[in-house]
Amino acid sequence: MNNDRKTGCSRRRFFSRDGFSGMWGNLDPAVILREESLMSYENYMDVFSGFKGERGDLIPVLQRVQQKYGYVSEESTRMISRFLRMSESQVFGVASFYSQFRFAEPGRHSVRVCLGTACHVRGGHALADTLQRQLGIRLGQTTADKRFDTQRVACLGCCALAPVVQVDGDVHSRMTVIRLKHVLEEYD
Repeated sequence: MNNDRKTGCSRRRFFSRDGFSGMWGNLDPAVILREESLMSYENYMDVFSGFKGERGDLIPVLQRVQQKYGYVSEESTRMISRFLRMSESQVFGVASFYSQFRFAEPGRHSVRVCLGTACHVRGGHALADTLQRQLGIRLGQTTADKRFDTQRVACLGCCALAPVVQVDGDVHSRMTVIRLKHVLEEYD
């Protein structure tokens, strides 16, 4: 056990092979995990293995959750906060700062609309508006049928080809509102 510098409290590892343990005593995983839970207790143990439960582990833990499940769910945020002994809002605050972390389940196809300066002045916002109307979702969401998820990006690095839309890594340059519909029809 080490002492927490800020509080002086002893910091024990929150997860042990025997169950959840920590400064608040033993917790039953069922209290935290619901039956319809995305990840079982064993899955969390797998995700958290190799980490000491220190605040510095936050970004690598988030990356591991994202890698394993494709996004950081509300449940994952709750479990990470308990493992690292920080509030859920602190975990979410750090995760939402970085564009690499997603909070919605990804669709089969990921559509990224560039809204950087070059794309913006050449109609990027019109593309984003059209995409949202066409799919019936806002940027950052996933369609109900899980076909598409959408993202706003600051720059895709194709400024000379603006405006640009990327679908599953395929860059579609000099995009127009009319062409956007046809591009989306190519996927599924």
